[in-house]
Amino acid sequence: MSHGPEWLVALERSALAVWMRQALWAYPVAEVVHLVGVALLVGCAAAFDLRLLGLSGHLSVQHLAVHLLPWAWRGFGLAAVTGTLMFAAHASDWWQNPVFPVKMGLVALGGVNVWVFRRGAYRSVARWDRGAPPPAARVAGAVSLAVWLATVACGRLLAYL
Repeated sequence: MSHGPEWLVALERSALAVWMRQALWAYPVAEVVHLVGVALLVGCAAAFDLRLLGLSGHLSVQHLAVHLLPWAWRGFGLAAVTGTLMFAAHASDWWQNPVFPVKMGLVALGGVNVWVFRRGAYRSVARWDRGAPPPAARVAGAVSLAVWLATVACGRLLAYL
């Protein structure tokens, strides 16, 4: 602990980070809630992505979006808050872990993919709501599925590298 840029050392020495490391249940509870958030995010995103890839063409993309995407955002919120808490507890170590910037880059890429999809293919969803999505929607679904699965893999690898 406590090696790296000054802001990382300060973060690790903060009361919150010390509490995360020293309180008996703080880190384990954060980790469990993080996994619940990841499950919500990735599970809902994967179901939506599979629809974008053309599966279950009888289902409305718009209805799936209304139902699944708010839960995905809730999952993202849980994962982001708890991930930040866990990062604070071990900031220097994670900062030096080669998997950490890859994981954060994938999360950012996932966000960019959502942004591009919402401002692109999804604007015309009324025309392709049921049936085969257009190529741009299929690409967005494939990228999303790959990005979130790779993010999960990186999260697990953090513990081993």
